[in-house]
Amino acid sequence: MGICISVVSSEIHEADDCHHENVVFLAENISSLGIQGLGSLYTKQGSKGLNQDAAILYQDYGIEGGAFCGVFDGHGKNGHLVSNMVRNRLPSLLLNQKNALEKIRTAADDKSFQHQVAKTDIKSIPNKDFLNWQEACIGAFKVLDKEIMLQENLDCSTSGTTAVVVVRQSEDLVIANLGDSRAVLGTMTENGIKAVQLTTDLKPGLPNEAERIRNCNGRVLALKGEPHIQRVWLPHEDSPGLAMSRAFGDFLLKNHGIIAVPDVFHHHLTPDDQFIVLATDGVWDVLNNNQVASIVMEAGSEQEAAKAVVEAATASWKKKFPSSKVDDCTVVCLFFHKKQKPS
Repeated sequence: MGICISVVSSEIHEADDCHHENVVFLAENISSLGIQGLGSLYTKQGSKGLNQDAAILYQDYGIEGGAFCGVFDGHGKNGHLVSNMVRNRLPSLLLNQKNALEKIRTAADDKSFQHQVAKTDIKSIPNKDFLNWQEACIGAFKVLDKEIMLQENLDCSTSGTTAVVVVRQSEDLVIANLGDSRAVLGTMTENGIKAVQLTTDLKPGLPNEAERIRNCNGRVLALKGEPHIQRVWLPHEDSPGLAMSRAFGDFLLKNHGIIAVPDVFHHHLTPDDQFIVLATDGVWDVLNNNQVASIVMEAGSEQEAAKAVVEAATASWKKKFPSSKVDDCTVVCLFFHKKQKPS
C-alpha cells in the first residue's frame, strides 16, 4: 500500500507501495482548506521490512490557518508502534501544554523563563508566544516519553522514534527536533529556490552530543564495517548501537546520555518563503537539501510534491546503493502560498 494525502482536496490516493495507516491528515474545518496550508504527505516502505515511519499534517491547528506537521522514524522491534503513538498523541498534548502555560504564567515566571531561554541556542529573536511554545514542546516531549515508558506490554528498551515537527501559527513557525529526521525551508531568491536547513541532525558524532553521552558513561563508537556511522553503546556491553543521540523510547540508554529533549527553534515567515519539507533520513541519505527543494518547487501541484520527493529518493537509493536495502522514506510538504501554474 502507498498513500498520498492532499490537503487541498482531502482525498486519499492509494498506491501499492506503502501503508495507509502510516500517514494521517486532520482538519478542524474542512471548508477552510484554501490557499494557506496547502500540502501533502507520502510514505513508501523500504526493503528492510515493516514501514516504521509515521507522519501527520493537521490543518487549522491551534488557530484558523494554523498547522501542525511532523514525521517520525521508528527503529527497533517496536519502532512502528512508538512512531504511531507519538504521531497520534503529540499534537493534542503539545496544544494542551501551550494553553495551560498561557493561563498560569505570571510576569515573574516570564522573566525567569526568558533568562533560562537566553542560555539556549535559538536561531532568531524569540517573542513571548515562542517562549510558551518552546516550553510546551519540551514539556510535551518529556510527558510523552514517560507515557511510552509506562505502556504495558510494549517493550521500548531498544525501540524508539525520531520526531521533527513544525507548528505554524500565523506567520511564525516553531520547529522542534529530536533525532535525525530533518526540516528544510524552501525560500525564493534571485537565482531561484534555495534550501535552508532549519534543524540539526542530532547524531552521536556531534561534539556536544558525544560529550553528554560520555559524561553519562555511554560509549560513542563506530563499527569497523561502517566507520562513518557513530553509534551509542552501553558502558560495558556492545549493544544496542543506536545511531542517533536523542529519541523517544530507547530506555536502555536513557541513563547513558540519550534524551527526549528537543531542540526548539523559531522562524518568522517572509514573503519569499515558499514551503517547508519534513522528511525521514531515508530521504536525506540520498538527496541533499537543494535537490529536495528543487523537486518540491518543480512538482506539478501541492498534492504531488511529497510523492515526487519520495519517488526521487527511492530511485536514488537504487542508483547509489544498488546492493543495499532501501530505507523507508516519508515526506510532509507544507506550502505557504499557492503554487503558480507554469505558463
